[in-house]
Amino acid sequence: MYKQIYKYIKKYDNIVIARHIGVDPDAMASQVALRDSIKLTFPEKKVLAVGNGSSKFSYIGKLDKFEELEHALLIVVDLPDKKRADSVDFSKYDFIIKIDHHPFIEDFGGLECINDKASSAAEIIMDLLENTKLECNKQIAETLYYGLISDSNRFLFNTCGPKTFELTSIYLEKYKFDIKELYQNMYLRPLNEVRLEGYIAENMIVTDNGVGYIDITNEIINKYKVDSAAAGNMINNFNFIQEVLVWATITEDVKSGLIRISIRSRGPVINKVAEKHNGGGHKMASGARVETFEEAHQIMHELDKVAKQYIEENHLEESYDN
Repeated sequence: MYKQIYKYIKKYDNIVIARHIGVDPDAMASQVALRDSIKLTFPEKKVLAVGNGSSKFSYIGKLDKFEELEHALLIVVDLPDKKRADSVDFSKYDFIIKIDHHPFIEDFGGLECINDKASSAAEIIMDLLENTKLECNKQIAETLYYGLISDSNRFLFNTCGPKTFELTSIYLEKYKFDIKELYQNMYLRPLNEVRLEGYIAENMIVTDNGVGYIDITNEIINKYKVDSAAAGNMINNFNFIQEVLVWATITEDVKSGLIRISIRSRGPVINKVAEKHNGGGHKMASGARVETFEEAHQIMHELDKVAKQYIEENHLEESYDN
């Protein structure tokens, strides 16, 4: 599969690399690193990494201004279904390659490189670079590490397997980047975000079946003077709360006119619920975008049913106040 990807990259002079809406570090790191690797290997090619960015992830690199390129190859990373693509029209490309670690949802009609056992899209790109003639350097390696660390939550998620640690070891040995410096870039944050996190912890609603959630309105966002993406980006900070099996942030985004929901789980499978509401993701990490807080609360109700079933099937009744 990797040799086929390399063959198509070598064939096309114009390449666009896209990903899903709602940028996150793994998606952005994967497209930026792949772009930089292709340009390093083939300096004569026109390669764009496109989509709406976020100043919060400026440490990852810069995205490109979108251009219509003729006879172009489209590579989409970290994207299982077309409806969640950011800034691209699939019909305008000569060929499409998908590189993804989500469970399969939709065939894009080209080359499908899917590994839902991988911790991240970045892990797949790391493996691609290791097994083809695509070049890598320290900066590209650092970018990929950002993506892997973010989506694996610093190796805490069970999506991490032997390959994850093998590739990490190889890249650390080859490129000798400073982990401490990278972590500082990723996790250093303003006091206002810490205060928002305190607000979330203080005001989170927790159901009898262990579903924790909170509404973060535009009023709250303005009060704490944070970006609307801040709450969703700190979702992983609420791991390992004894009374919580599933947790979510429900954030108003006035720019898009939508409500963004980030969901995580310590057991119950949540992506099927998200898929019913124009979202999706992994079994333990998903998200959705809806138009109203009412629909968001309906999702919480559905998640509560899923959590209740999980508790009953695993005989956890004594741990939760049903």
